[in-house]
Amino acid sequence: MALLSAACATSGQSETKQADQNAPANLSFWSTGGDDETAIFQKAADLYKQSHPNVTIKVQTLSWDDAYAKLLAAATSRSGPDVLSGGMTWTIQFGARGAMVDLRKHGLDALKAQAQPAQWESAVSPDGSVYGVPLDMSTFALFYRKDLLEQAKIDAPPKTWEELVADIDKLKAAGVKKPYSQDWGNLDWIGYFNYLYQAGGTFYTPDCKPSLNTPQAEQALTYWVDLYRKHGAPTAQVEGSDALDTGTALVVAGNWIAKGIDINKPKLKGKWAMTTLPAGPAGPTTFIGGRAIGVTSFSKYAQIGADFVKFLYSDPAITTMVDEAKRRNLPFIPPRPDKVVSDSTFTPEQAQVFEASIRTGKAAPGCPGWDESAGDVAKQLQSAILGKADVKTALAEAAKVMERNAG
Repeated sequence: MALLSAACATSGQSETKQADQNAPANLSFWSTGGDDETAIFQKAADLYKQSHPNVTIKVQTLSWDDAYAKLLAAATSRSGPDVLSGGMTWTIQFGARGAMVDLRKHGLDALKAQAQPAQWESAVSPDGSVYGVPLDMSTFALFYRKDLLEQAKIDAPPKTWEELVADIDKLKAAGVKKPYSQDWGNLDWIGYFNYLYQAGGTFYTPDCKPSLNTPQAEQALTYWVDLYRKHGAPTAQVEGSDALDTGTALVVAGNWIAKGIDINKPKLKGKWAMTTLPAGPAGPTTFIGGRAIGVTSFSKYAQIGADFVKFLYSDPAITTMVDEAKRRNLPFIPPRPDKVVSDSTFTPEQAQVFEASIRTGKAAPGCPGWDESAGDVAKQLQSAILGKADVKTALAEAAKVMERNAG
């Protein structure tokens, strides 16, 4: 309560008067994503209503393109939804402006025991405030064409950085014109994230100082740049299933494409498989994405909103959301790692790959200014890939951006 009051005092705002908890309550939930995902969360809201008949929660879609701007405007004006979801670190930024409830006040810090540790760390403010908790998860996989690897006499997909480069050379020698492609994270900080952490580096130190001036960061960027400049990873964005369909042998892409390959690319059926990303010198760390969900400080229904967020971690809510995702053939991974395999919209084999990635995964940094810096950091990394700057210069300029936005 003291932390919440301090935040309100800092921003010159008073606490919102709460509505009668026994009276009918109508809550709005702004969900970043697509309409199908909104339907998943609406099913959970409808299930919540069955045990809370006085509570109605209406879920509204915000597109990823403009969600941050709309939610930031709501946070600034203190008018908008009772519950919101967005990028993993967004609630930290809104909370710093006094616009989110610290969910510790309602006991939701207990959810930490059920969440993926790195994802929880990403959603929680550096000062410990819990302005949002993970809502779902996404991660990477290495998708590959079994027939093209066989053509190059490669017995198994690459497990290390060294094997990846060697296999690219073997595929080229065997006449495979498109050996390697990157989809999610292509020319973006998310793509670099995997190599940075696999090399033992990080974007920030534990106390949120930029940490791109390290040998590990240089090694990671050098390797990533070489994949483009020496080994032919296309700089043009190619959707993962399209890349596989048009003859790319190895494709790094998000978990969600696994749901649609056999349906959308029927000629590939039986010809493709997937595994975890090749491990770097420090191990197999892979990026974990997803959304965070939190309750706004200007909601009249803070207690109800927090209780609904807690409910989303329950077995019945997860089962309901997964069932709806299955009905819509959507790639939904719940926020509890123990449910990735048992409650999955993927095949058991696919779910096991994602479970392995998530087990050793890391999520976006929750440090001050990261969301404002990410786009410009990506541009600096691109400058190295496109030959406009050397690795050290690109990393130094990226670190300056992060320092400037740290406030």
